[in-house]
Amino acid sequence: MAWIFLVIAGVLEVLWAYSMKQSEGFSRLGYSAITIVAMIASFALLSLSMKSLPLGTAYTIWTGIGAVGAFLVGLLVLGEPASAARILAAGLIVSGLVMMKMAS
Repeated sequence: MAWIFLVIAGVLEVLWAYSMKQSEGFSRLGYSAITIVAMIASFALLSLSMKSLPLGTAYTIWTGIGAVGAFLVGLLVLGEPASAARILAAGLIVSGLVMMKMAS
């Protein structure tokens, strides 16, 4: 169950990053509210996952899902540039996440 909580927490991290961008400096109430609720839920689920997962594993996976997920949302939804170096960097993060999971 801890891994499910952790993955959902990571997805919520992507959601709050996207909604924070859309809030335009917290000037748009709806997106600002989504940001805050998603942040709280993400932290709560991360905390639950840490009851049985090591700190280093849980935090690394959580931030990795958030980083790669936000990168993909930027590319696919916001039209941000997809250079070879950025894609390689995201791939390296994913490979690190796989190695972290395998080592746990």
